[in-house]
Amino acid sequence: MRMATEKFEPRVTPTGGPYETSAVGSPATPAGGPYEASAGEFGAAPLMAVCPRCGASGPAVRTVPDACSAPDSPGSGLSDRLAKAPGVESRFDSFLHFLEGMVMAFVCAGLAQHGLQNDKPLFTVGGGVLAVLLFVGTLWVIRGEARERVTVTAGRPRAEALWNPAHFCASCESVFYPTGSPWPGPLTTDQFKKFVWTEAGFGKQLDERLRKTDLPVPPPAGPAAPGGASGHA
Repeated sequence: MRMATEKFEPRVTPTGGPYETSAVGSPATPAGGPYEASAGEFGAAPLMAVCPRCGASGPAVRTVPDACSAPDSPGSGLSDRLAKAPGVESRFDSFLHFLEGMVMAFVCAGLAQHGLQNDKPLFTVGGGVLAVLLFVGTLWVIRGEARERVTVTAGRPRAEALWNPAHFCASCESVFYPTGSPWPGPLTTDQFKKFVWTEAGFGKQLDERLRKTDLPVPPPAGPAAPGGASGHA
């Protein structure tokens, strides 16, 4: 009986072309391209970001979301310094604040009623004034919390668009965008927070110190540097 055989021929790759293969069966990788493939890994690995300020890379450079989600981030205060948006009171918290204010106003109104019944003008005037102030103040606080929720909800998509692609360098504690956009140079954590919050419409929620923080003058545009960071003149 004649056994069937299959003839295998080696794959020929044009020499001098734009592609190179390191092993049989491995996908072609552009020679000198913007990606570096890990040994034994199928396909190319993502481009490694390089800090434009100190030149650090690797584990020292992470995306801002990854840096804020690290276990040691809350204890070091990094999550607050790189906060994407201001914290707001929930509707449930606002409801509790309303109940607390109304209870206190009701107590003061009871004092005023007690003063009327027992001919005590001090209780009447004092309780009445406090009741009115507590009632108006509670409504003012609830209204302010509602407006902050609306502002943060409206600006969150813009804040996420600026926050998610940013990278944090643990070596020099600077923030940068590997592509050079929307900001072409490194920023401090305070400058980054002011940039994101101001662009997203949260400028009024910044504390006085951050409001006085100046953003640096963007460096002139230049050729792309290794690692995706924009070059500097």
